[in-house]
Amino acid sequence: MQPENHQSQYRRFLGPAVVVGLILLDILVSSRLQPIMSLAPGATRSKTVPVALAAAAVAKDDELLKEAQTLFKPLPQDLATAEFPINSDLVSLGRKLFFDPRISVDGTVSCARCHQPALYGTDGLEKSHGAHDKLLPRNAPTVLNAGMSFRQHWGGEFETVEEQAKRALLGAGFANPDYAAAMARVKAVPGYRELFKKAFPSEPDPVTANNWAKAIGAYERTLMTPSRFDVYLGGNTDALTPTEQHGLRTFINTGCADCHRGAGIGGEQFRKFGVQEDYWNATGSKEIDKGRFELTKDPADQYMFKVAGLRGVEMTPPYFHDGSVGTLSEAVRVMAIVQLGHEMSDQDASAIVAFLKSLTGKLPQDFAIAPVLPSGGFGMPRPVSRAKKLLKETSR
Repeated sequence: MQPENHQSQYRRFLGPAVVVGLILLDILVSSRLQPIMSLAPGATRSKTVPVALAAAAVAKDDELLKEAQTLFKPLPQDLATAEFPINSDLVSLGRKLFFDPRISVDGTVSCARCHQPALYGTDGLEKSHGAHDKLLPRNAPTVLNAGMSFRQHWGGEFETVEEQAKRALLGAGFANPDYAAAMARVKAVPGYRELFKKAFPSEPDPVTANNWAKAIGAYERTLMTPSRFDVYLGGNTDALTPTEQHGLRTFINTGCADCHRGAGIGGEQFRKFGVQEDYWNATGSKEIDKGRFELTKDPADQYMFKVAGLRGVEMTPPYFHDGSVGTLSEAVRVMAIVQLGHEMSDQDASAIVAFLKSLTGKLPQDFAIAPVLPSGGFGMPRPVSRAKKLLKETSR
């Protein structure tokens, strides 16, 4: 019989628990000595591969972050400017006006009809409906982060959210015949006079279409939805999962970031929809919309649309100017076909969708909850009734 070695003696006298501890200690010591051993003459370098891979992964993460920081920017807290300042009275008034349907010609349409909080600032329809349920020509983009865009609406019809708000009073949405009629509806709600005076204290008659626009614009400039992606851009690579980071890399390498860039992940330029082939062949659009050409009549603007901002895009189907595509995955594939000219694999499409979902932020509290509006029924100021005349006469 051969004499027992030291390891056998340990097993016999110290028991299984101690053996486990010794094995773990051996692993720990070996791992600490590994970098030193790898430097010894003739030593194998295979044990350093996991360390090298980890270092390479960190470097790759840092490289992706730096590239992302050059292409995208974090959302600002709000979008106040010297021309369009923000204060609490102005925003409070704008919030109420945004949710009030009584300023439309039939008392049913407010800004919130097309931009519902429950649907992340959209209405979920292919094309929106205005006063008297008239079908509007295009899909309603989300109002969230809308002030980031260099122009408003798909064709860039308006330069600012303020201009859009003012013009909406006369468009098919509110359908007022003129600004005077619209402001008469505002004045018919008694509580608004005082709110306008607070927001515009230096004006003798502050209830005007311009001030309506300034108030709603101020409110919309506060509707920002920062997300985990903003934390990532701030330098915290753990804010995005490995799958989302892979999706970001795919988004950049595929060419999506050539158009969808900046703080809004888009909204900075016009681009032709259908660079490689006619868009309607891929979307199945029922009607062919010529885009900005409808506004300018310039042949160079045919099928040119504002590049959509992708903040919160997972929450805002259906997609494109006509709401012709129902899912985000399908929209990604359509863009690959008509803009880039190639069929995207399931793996790449899923990766990009995973990244896009990281762009969804929390709804602002004063948008998620609708305000209580000043009391008053719908309608224009009415002539003094006979009963009121009699009351005045008897009180003299």
